[in-house]
Amino acid sequence: MIKNILLFLLISSTLVLQAQKNSKFTYIDRAMLQISDSSTFSTQNIADYIDSRFFTQKQKARAIFFWIAKNIDYDCEDMFVNSSLKSDEVLLNRKGVCRDYANLYSDIANKVGIKTYIVKGYTRENRQVKYNPHAWCACMIDSIWYLTDPTWGAGYIKDFHFVREIDNDYFLVRPAQFIKTHIPFDPLWQLSNYPISKREFQKGKSKSKNGVYFNFVDTLKNLDSQNDIQKLEKANIRIKSNGIASYLDFDNLNHLNIKIEEYYDELNKEQYNLALKYYNEGIELLNEYIDYQNKYYLPYKSDLEIKKMLDNIERELELSRSHLELVKNSSSTLKINTSNLLKSIKRVNCNLNVIKDKLDKYLEIAKKYRESLSHNIEIK
Repeated sequence: MIKNILLFLLISSTLVLQAQKNSKFTYIDRAMLQISDSSTFSTQNIADYIDSRFFTQKQKARAIFFWIAKNIDYDCEDMFVNSSLKSDEVLLNRKGVCRDYANLYSDIANKVGIKTYIVKGYTRENRQVKYNPHAWCACMIDSIWYLTDPTWGAGYIKDFHFVREIDNDYFLVRPAQFIKTHIPFDPLWQLSNYPISKREFQKGKSKSKNGVYFNFVDTLKNLDSQNDIQKLEKANIRIKSNGIASYLDFDNLNHLNIKIEEYYDELNKEQYNLALKYYNEGIELLNEYIDYQNKYYLPYKSDLEIKKMLDNIERELELSRSHLELVKNSSSTLKINTSNLLKSIKRVNCNLNVIKDKLDKYLEIAKKYRESLSHNIEIK
């Protein structure tokens, strides 16, 4: 009898707490039900409506969470398709997968002044790790970091069909609680000074016994000042240090390395193309000089003007060479092209030295003749 009473009290208290949790959002949820349909096909329009109705960051965060949960269906047909939609495409289709939910939430949140990042990782349900990639959001609300999963908060899948059911347990969750079910690939987004490893997560742990101190606050402060490649490279180091525990971790790290390689490939191509541009400009100037030389240096230019023509060629070739020096760790094709261009620059520079010597000799031999030409020009 005592056990039954205790069980009843426990259930009753849980229901009361849940009811209280839901009731504090009631006026926000009602206000979001009043937004006109025509205003819900643009993240900026949704953000403007939220800004006009609510003042605190928590209110705005709830408004976004509720609206998405109420209006966006999980796309069961494309749940394994490795692509993502733009926010306006999600609004148009009214459906998406986890990365689309996270993109949409982040897009609107940032527009209403809530600093929000998309986090990627995987999850654990009923003590079992689910090796499917997942995405959620990290938000700073009133200088405190929270984690929100707009996908899990919108409902669940049953028999390959989406069941809409708002779950507030995945709205503005503290990191220490969230790590029980969600682990990011990048340990930074555990938002903990002692992040757990992937293997600890596999074993069902949410706290690290032998964790190494990690200053995530300062790391986050530096994040906005980093460029894209710095962010990728820093994430790469953090992910490696946190350990590889599954094929999903390995696959994520592999994709990250590919992104880094692609970035440097683009950078290398940009530098090579600039080098080629300066080389071609130098060759064009060289052809102009040779044409002028073949016309016996007519019409008349001063010695300094003629020498400057060669200096300009030399300058363009030096600019070309300096950009080629910035091409590093490039693909095999680009390496061959870079090597060939360097050889061409070297060959032209050798020819240029010969041309300079010939010019010096010509100017010395034709000194009196050229002086007479200059006098004739002055007379005219």
